Amino acid sequence: MKKLTACIITFLFTLSISAGAVNHDMLIPVGRAVGIQMSSQGLLVEGVSPVDTSNGQQNPAEKAGIKTGDIIISVNDEKMQDGASFQKAVSLSGENPIKIKIMRGDEQKEINVTPVKDTNGVCKLGIRVRDTINGIGTITYVDADTGEYGSLGHGICSGENGLLIPLKQGSLMQASVSRVVKGIAGTPGCLQGDFNTEYDIGTVEKNTLTGIYGTFTDNSYYKNLKPMEVASSDEIKTGQAIILSNIAGEEVKEYTCEIEKVYGAGGEYDRSMTIRITDDTLIEKTGGIVQGMSGSPVIQNGKIIGAVTHVLVSDPTRGYAIQIEKMLEKA
Repeated sequence: MKKLTACIITFLFTLSISAGAVNHDMLIPVGRAVGIQMSSQGLLVEGVSPVDTSNGQQNPAEKAGIKTGDIIISVNDEKMQDGASFQKAVSLSGENPIKIKIMRGDEQKEINVTPVKDTNGVCKLGIRVRDTINGIGTITYVDADTGEYGSLGHGICSGENGLLIPLKQGSLMQASVSRVVKGIAGTPGCLQGDFNTEYDIGTVEKNTLTGIYGTFTDNSYYKNLKPMEVASSDEIKTGQAIILSNIAGEEVKEYTCEIEKVYGAGGEYDRSMTIRITDDTLIEKTGGIVQGMSGSPVIQNGKIIGAVTHVLVSDPTRGYAIQIEKMLEKA
């Protein structure tokens, strides 16, 4: 079992399934935390920093215009499969200029950059890259007949520019929440958990503005749960509701909340409702909404109406939710 801190959700902002495959009338609300592992189509630039050289600090990547959140596709027209292949390509180039092809959002760019030698004589660009993304999120719903699910309620994005990370492949793993870092005003909290990276229980096939989508290959997360009606957008009202969430072990519980405002069609994809946590037990244990709870289903009048997506950093008891219809449009 590998212990990882939930880090998928960006609160500060921040496969293909056939049309009509998911039953939009009846779905199982889940609310269970799950381990998510995803690899991007290329290498995610996690950071750009100076290189210590014999002539002082230099930052060739920043000077050339490479930014945190860019996706490196190739170096000198050779596709990059992982971080090791990237470091090798840079090292073997010596101090000769290299051509790096990147994706920045939907735009593709070619950038020429010249490595510099660090104080140990190793050629570097001053770039930290990552080829996989790991963390914890919450399953919103699953179709009992097909195993197709929706989770998070927002996309997995690069940290600095908030752009969707292009998905190469991904998987779900069974998770158990082992610790909660309580949120306070100004500092979002998070769930920490253990999950087994050696056994997959599902696929990740889409990374979209409204969440991640795929199919369970193991039905243990939902085999004993019952379907529930799905609310249309005009059925969602301000007032009392509940969320289903997993903040300890593998247990999912109901917690009370209040829908303060419904934005309707005018709301952003992942912010179509404002919610406030009113459950004293949840507030005591988590402070309200924390990272890793993203995707927790919201239920009102016995119907699924949406999923928790973000927390207000200034007040962790309040945050945003997405309408379930917007998730199903992408599924």
